Amino acid sequence: MKTIHPSSNTLLKLALSLILVCLLAACDQDKTDLNAYIAQVKSQQKADIEPIPVMKPYEKFTYAASNLRDPFVPTVIDVPLPAPEPVIDNGIRPDENRRKEVLEFFDLSQLQYVGTLEQDQVWALVRAPDGVIHRVQTGSYMGQNNGKIMEISDSKLVLKEIVPQGGGGYIERETSVPAVEVN
Repeated sequence: MKTIHPSSNTLLKLALSLILVCLLAACDQDKTDLNAYIAQVKSQQKADIEPIPVMKPYEKFTYAASNLRDPFVPTVIDVPLPAPEPVIDNGIRPDENRRKEVLEFFDLSQLQYVGTLEQDQVWALVRAPDGVIHRVQTGSYMGQNNGKIMEISDSKLVLKEIVPQGGGGYIERETSVPAVEVN
C-alpha cells in the first residue's frame, strides 16, 4: 500500500476552503433586529422639504444725482502747513544715563507729601499710590517729568521738572507738591 503525502500547495488550498466555508456560515445570522429597524424607519412619516423662497423682482434704480458734486474730486485745496520753526537747543535735556528712582514711575498727582524727618539733614516723607512711604531729600527725583527736588519745607516740596517743549526741545518748569494732612 502506498501512502500519499499531500503537498503544501494542496494543504493551503484546503485550509483556505475551510476558512471560506466558516465565514460564509457566520454571515447567515439572525437579522430580525436589523429588519425591524428598517421597517420602523420606513414607516415614519417623511418631512416635506420647504419650497424655494420666492425672489423679489428686480427693481430698476435710476441715479438722479448726476448733477451733484463728484465725491471723488476734492473740494478743498490742501494748503501745506508752514514748516515748524527750528527748535533752538537751549542745552536743557534730561539725563538719559541716570538711573531712575522709585518715585519717578508715578505721576506727581499720585504722590502725597506727608511730612518731614530730621536726621543729620531734612528728609521728606512721600506716600506712593501703593501705600509705601518713601524718604527723599533735596536732589532726589520724583514724578514722570524728571522732577528734581529743589526745596523741602513744612508746607510743600518744590521741584524743577524738565518737560518736552515740542519739536525735540525741552524746557524747565517749577512745580510743587503740597503737604497733606495725616490723620
